[in-house]
Amino acid sequence: MAFTCAPQPSTPQRLDASKLIYTYTNSPRDVPDAANACTGDETICTDHMILATWHATKGWSTPELRPYGPLSLMPTASCLHYATECFEGLKAYRGYDGKLRVFRTEHNAARMQMSCSRISLPCVDATDLQQLIHALLAVDAPKWLPEDRAGDFLYIRPTVIGTQPSLGVQAPQSATMYILLGYMPRVDAVPCGMKLLTSPNDMVRSWIGGFGYAKVGANYGPSVLASQAAAREGFHQTLWLYGEDGECTEAGGSNFFVVWLRKDGKKELVTAPLDDQLILDGVTRRSCLELARERFRDLVVTERKFTIDEVITAAANGCLLESFSAGTAWFITPVSHIRHRGQDIMISMGAHGEMGEVTGKIKSWLTDIMYGRADHPWAGVITEKKW
Repeated sequence: MAFTCAPQPSTPQRLDASKLIYTYTNSPRDVPDAANACTGDETICTDHMILATWHATKGWSTPELRPYGPLSLMPTASCLHYATECFEGLKAYRGYDGKLRVFRTEHNAARMQMSCSRISLPCVDATDLQQLIHALLAVDAPKWLPEDRAGDFLYIRPTVIGTQPSLGVQAPQSATMYILLGYMPRVDAVPCGMKLLTSPNDMVRSWIGGFGYAKVGANYGPSVLASQAAAREGFHQTLWLYGEDGECTEAGGSNFFVVWLRKDGKKELVTAPLDDQLILDGVTRRSCLELARERFRDLVVTERKFTIDEVITAAANGCLLESFSAGTAWFITPVSHIRHRGQDIMISMGAHGEMGEVTGKIKSWLTDIMYGRADHPWAGVITEKKW
């Protein structure tokens, strides 16, 4: 299915990162220690953010790096009523060599263009978006992710919201783009592995012809009800199933993988496909598949529909070897337990009880790239401003 960007004026002002205006804060805040950075009810963000506005008749304003703080919205802004908003989630990594890196941001930028198109918002040029992310990191990362926090990260959240103050379902004629940096907890080291509860029969996360492949807020808010139900039963996330056959799609907001032995005796890594637009084209997902195809000699890597019954059968036959979720927040997290309609599926965590061989190697390879232990074109080094 093809999408076009929101209508633009005949001579619009494009978003131009090269014209970025710097307005530094006069009230710099203290950086929390690592133990307390993610313990409160509010996400702690850095001193600055980047903001630009758009109007259908004018195009984009000059972007500004400005002090982090509240946005001004009319109560009738379209994002508050009709979910005209989309966002991205990625990280900046403080390497063990002291350098600051980002990971494959071109894919996040391209996906944000697609999400904007799907939700009828103005497209953000992918190159300019990356340059603005780099500019914000260059200013705030030296303080908020210093060299003594090697192995840590900052979360990056670019967002576009419809701001037209008019009730009525329509493509917004005004919008705001902003980028912020903040602390997010590390959640990929779950003791004894992630536990998943399959979604109830009367609830789906996405559907054919919907927008499950776009990173829009409407994909996430309605899923919280199922997540709360799973948490009450002691599970970490929902394993979302689709259709009468119970196709496995995503684990919470992350992509879902299994490793099993096929009937021909070959070991296979399987995840859901992108062609039906049910799932998000995750950057971590993409990287897992590319590394697996490149570096494992005896592993078949497959993107196809597979069902919860196939997972149950593989477990019963001793052929289910590993499972993991992959995404920005959960990174690579092994799955040890799935419950489906009262039936428990237990999955090996490997010889050392931490994660299986395939899961462990993929996670190790990606970690080394992100934190500079391995030189790789997927990781770009940011030139920082030293204060």
